[in-house]
Amino acid sequence: MTTNQSIELEKRQLWWAAIKPPMYTVAVIPILLGTAIATVNQPTINYGLATMFLVSAISIIAWLNLSNDVFDADTGIDRNKHHSIVNLTGQKDLIFYISTAFLLVGLAGIGAVAWWSQDWRVLALILGACFLGYTYQGPPFRLGYHGLGELICLITFGPMTIAAVVYAQGSSFNWLAAYGATFIGLTTTIILFCSHFHQVTDDLAAGKRSPIVRLGTQRGAQVLTGAMVIGLGIVPLAVLSGAWPPATLLVFLSSPIAWQLVRHVQQFHDQPERIKNCKFIAVKFHFWSGLLLCFGLVSLQILARFIA
Repeated sequence: MTTNQSIELEKRQLWWAAIKPPMYTVAVIPILLGTAIATVNQPTINYGLATMFLVSAISIIAWLNLSNDVFDADTGIDRNKHHSIVNLTGQKDLIFYISTAFLLVGLAGIGAVAWWSQDWRVLALILGACFLGYTYQGPPFRLGYHGLGELICLITFGPMTIAAVVYAQGSSFNWLAAYGATFIGLTTTIILFCSHFHQVTDDLAAGKRSPIVRLGTQRGAQVLTGAMVIGLGIVPLAVLSGAWPPATLLVFLSSPIAWQLVRHVQQFHDQPERIKNCKFIAVKFHFWSGLLLCFGLVSLQILARFIA
């Protein structure tokens, strides 16, 4: 391969890492899960509304990803992050304007969903979630620099998003939804938690007290193991309580991915080059466990349609 070809390949790889397509599953899975919960609670679902919610959620995640690169550029924490959009383009202001456009598109879509469903709690919840998302990296808050990012992630991607989706469908936030919100909030938070292992040095230099900086990588690996056990433990608890049907135990088909993640982090927690891909294993677990949960929730409805 020629030098020019090598450079072009490297650029494509950097852009792929910067855009982070797999990360957009954190927008897709909560919308699917909220819709699945509404399907269990009531006989009819507005799939056009669900699609609009999904497109809006993807736009909001694009805003989060791009704006976080801008805010991190301000603090200098991303100076060694070659796949930062800001570092790749050198156009921080332009990226900020593009991110703001994504936010406005997303909020306009959510506003349309709220109007369509005639439930303004939907808009209020997503506005609140966006505000909390801004406080993660945005000035003057920068709560992620104080180690509060995981708590923000748990709340916004869990109860706030799931509640908004089920309310949009005219459903209620009951125990079925509460267990689902806790599960998906936790699996999303695990992705963020895993993203800190490889950047302890840069975080320390920028004064960012991420959970891994506070705990250390070895204890962080232990916390991750505990979080995975708790996350998967929610499923039998919800089944035994009668909130979820037994078919949701299909989630355990994703346990090999959970084991892969735990084993990988335990083995390489203090090796930045080896551990930096662990968040993508976490994304894989989030996606498949969420998809299996959705299928388990609606399996009885699917079976009933085939029988009918």
